[in-house]
Amino acid sequence: MENAQKIMQRLKQLKDKVSRYQSLYSHWEDLVTLVSLGIEMEDLSILDEVRQGHANLVKELENMRLEALLSGPYDKNNAIMTLHAGAGGTEAQDWAEMLLRMFTRWAERRGYRVETLDYLAGDEAGIKSVSILIEGLNAYGYAKAEKGVHRLVRISPFDASGRRHTSFASVEVMPEITDEIQVDINPDDLRIDTYRSSGAGGQHVNKTDSAIRITHIPTGVVVSCQNERSQHKNRDTAMKMLKSKLIQLAEQEHKDKIEDLKGVQKDIAWGSQIRSYVFHPYNMVKDHRTSFETGNISAVMDGELDGFINAYLKAASLGTLNLK
Repeated sequence: MENAQKIMQRLKQLKDKVSRYQSLYSHWEDLVTLVSLGIEMEDLSILDEVRQGHANLVKELENMRLEALLSGPYDKNNAIMTLHAGAGGTEAQDWAEMLLRMFTRWAERRGYRVETLDYLAGDEAGIKSVSILIEGLNAYGYAKAEKGVHRLVRISPFDASGRRHTSFASVEVMPEITDEIQVDINPDDLRIDTYRSSGAGGQHVNKTDSAIRITHIPTGVVVSCQNERSQHKNRDTAMKMLKSKLIQLAEQEHKDKIEDLKGVQKDIAWGSQIRSYVFHPYNMVKDHRTSFETGNISAVMDGELDGFINAYLKAASLGTLNLK
């Protein structure tokens, strides 16, 4: 039954690709016909329509090209994104919440579904950490471009003296590992703790120890989930998160087996600074890996990230990413 569902899902994906190509080709033919008629009739009134049609055609073609770059083994999977506020208390926690809103808006723009898996509120404002699941085709393939440290420079709304502050937040992105992928984890290597949910989940959630935290002792990797009322469901989700994290870590450490991981060799949570968001003394968002930048910072914070993601995917395919 499961195999049949997978075949049907794959068939639908292939049919959608063919349909998109046919639609793109039809759009191109319509434009060619329109231009030919305009030349024949010497009618300049169609110029604006042709320009708009051409812009739409180029945009859709670019999207299809970028999808072709998503060739990683997990690029088509859903994405699990975890945000951590850096040092700096309320400033950094507010910045983490701003990033959460930005990524949520981006996901919604692409038609993805967003679900909160774990949420730890800040002391006064913002969030200390949050994990979300982004569901949709190629979600991980695109979202992986956001992994790293995001830096904010602005006049602090929490500083009565109006001084400029620099804040940091880290973004971790993992593919959601599906059940058909076998991951061998020794149960003796796990420490499982239960605790009371601190998120917005209704009275039942907050009155029971339904939240789950799992620690993989050999590596020190920790995952947690508190979005469901059922402790069992939270445990299942946390285990999926742990498998995703360990598989990603094994790939980064070039290990064939999970049991070969003996301690985290790299600081997965913080990584390197990838992007700066400057609100003062000027408006600019710049990605340090690709040099892609824009002055429309309000659009970026409202989820317009495709320019950065597209630049990352192109540079990654050409081997020109600046990872220093």
